[in-house]
Amino acid sequence: MCGRFVSSSKPEDLAQYFAAAHEPGVELAANYNVAPTSEVYVVAEHDHSRLLEALRWGLVPPWADNLRAGARMINARLETVATRNAYRQAFRRRRCIVPADGFYEWTAVPGQTRKQPWYIHRPDGEPYAFAGLWERWREPGTDGPWVLSCTVITGAANPLMARVHDRMPVVLAPDVWEAWLDPDLQDADAVAAMLGPTPAELVAFHPVSLEVNTVRNRGAHLIDEVALGAGSPDLRSDASDRPTTGNHASS
Repeated sequence: MCGRFVSSSKPEDLAQYFAAAHEPGVELAANYNVAPTSEVYVVAEHDHSRLLEALRWGLVPPWADNLRAGARMINARLETVATRNAYRQAFRRRRCIVPADGFYEWTAVPGQTRKQPWYIHRPDGEPYAFAGLWERWREPGTDGPWVLSCTVITGAANPLMARVHDRMPVVLAPDVWEAWLDPDLQDADAVAAMLGPTPAELVAFHPVSLEVNTVRNRGAHLIDEVALGAGSPDLRSDASDRPTTGNHASS
């Protein structure tokens, strides 16, 4: 899964990286601990133009009774995204890229209740291009404003990432960005074919502070490497014991 990630790049840099226009007035504060329902950058195509914009993280289906539905839909599983009612139409018509500078996962520490957080990022420092979907919603029975929201597609982890967690965001290769964003491409099989495994060379990770467990903490220090506590195996070593993976506890 992907329950927290880092969004620290400037919008103009992201727009240049993804060859997108930057929607005027859209600038989010750098956030090293993005949590569900936060505003996040996405790249999507509208009227044959690629645009960097800000959407709510947690897809709200058009038929949802309220916005709270989105808190449960921050991730869409690759195995069911083409058929699940909440995502089926977006998978065909409303795909996007969710840029991320990195993301977090947690592993259990043998004999302890606490979990060790890890920061996962590209070794070259470039942003990830997470495969995403977007949707529009407004309060039922009203002509109120549209709320635009998004989700991140997740799939099985590659062997390196599997040391930390058995799933990870699906990362799009640059050569499929154009097709992925094309709303005229609606063949589900052709779309699914773009969602291959993430190469191991795009994954590096290191342990970080337990401060990331608290969503109020959003500073750059959260991605700094820390020493592993007693009992925590170093997952960067092939010889390390493999711990049980687990979700994080937020506060």
